Amino acid sequence: MDRFADRVALVTGAAQGIGAATARRLAAEGATVAVVDLTAERAGPVVDEIVAAGGSAIAVGCDVTDPVAVDAMVDRVVTDHGRLDILVNNAGITRDNLLFRMPADDWDAVLRTNLSSMFHCCRAAQPHMVPARYGKIVNLSSRSALGNRGQVNYAAAKAGVQGLTATLAIELGPYDINVNAVAPGFVATSMTAAVAARIGVDPDEHRRQVAERTPLRRVGQPAEIAAVIAFLASDDASYVSGQTLYVNGGAR
Repeated sequence: MDRFADRVALVTGAAQGIGAATARRLAAEGATVAVVDLTAERAGPVVDEIVAAGGSAIAVGCDVTDPVAVDAMVDRVVTDHGRLDILVNNAGITRDNLLFRMPADDWDAVLRTNLSSMFHCCRAAQPHMVPARYGKIVNLSSRSALGNRGQVNYAAAKAGVQGLTATLAIELGPYDINVNAVAPGFVATSMTAAVAARIGVDPDEHRRQVAERTPLRRVGQPAEIAAVIAFLASDDASYVSGQTLYVNGGAR
């Protein structure tokens, strides 16, 4: 498939996990992908994989919590490639703790990285998408948006992503820009492995426990989330906007 031939995509937090899988998937379907992470060096190995497979990608370093840096990063991508068609806001961190143990700095860091960064990236992208009357924005939310013990900061940020998505769909829809969100359940990534380590559980055992209470009896893989993101970023989803799609193996 070449659903993204001649399209330019930008994926944040793309050095690993869901972001890396998304960058690979978009490139495999023809997009030129800006693989964005905190430093270009971190993004480099994913770019090397894409290029080795015959795709087109560049590594871009950017602190997406810094609006000035975001503006410069988006301007660079558009200057180098002439356009920006797809924005995938994936960058995120966790700083889990119960409310009474959570420092204000950990609240602020998660809200800044997981929510405010999306505002900065969307605001920087829209001046390029609006005149083109074309754009696909996909934001990463989470099942934790429904509430999850020990994640008051993460849950609040990911719920905010859904409100941001619904509102931007209303504001940008008249310019033929689709804005949607994906809310994964448990996905086997280095981030979820780190969460397991912090609570003193072996990552494999943690995944097994999650799989037991998931209707499909397994955890998700980054490539499965990337496939849904790719659908929402494609013209196959041309009449889908303002939605949050939960991808969680049937969990309730």
